[in-house]
Amino acid sequence: MKAPPESTKASLKARLNGHVRAHWPALDGVEIRYRTNFAYIDGRLHDGTTLQLCRLRYSGSAHLWGFAIYRASHDDYEDSYLPTGATAGTAEDALDCACALYLSFDTPTN
Repeated sequence: MKAPPESTKASLKARLNGHVRAHWPALDGVEIRYRTNFAYIDGRLHDGTTLQLCRLRYSGSAHLWGFAIYRASHDDYEDSYLPTGATAGTAEDALDCACALYLSFDTPTN
């Protein structure tokens, strides 16, 4: 699969950072790194600390992404299920899943 187009990359960054502002006050924002059709999502805490959170797999749609959780214990990413039971979903669903795991001291706001 090809890498996401620049318009999708820009949209993804804006959507996820907006989602962080609305739902994850422990984060200052997200940074996204790309490698082929993968988008690696890192959370940035207010003190500047960076947390690896998850990897999204682009499959041609800006609204449906494959999901892999970052495993700190193995320093890798493993394809995972979202709370819905699906292996793909919105980028926001993937971010919520990863943040719920790694920011367990904080819960999302509605």
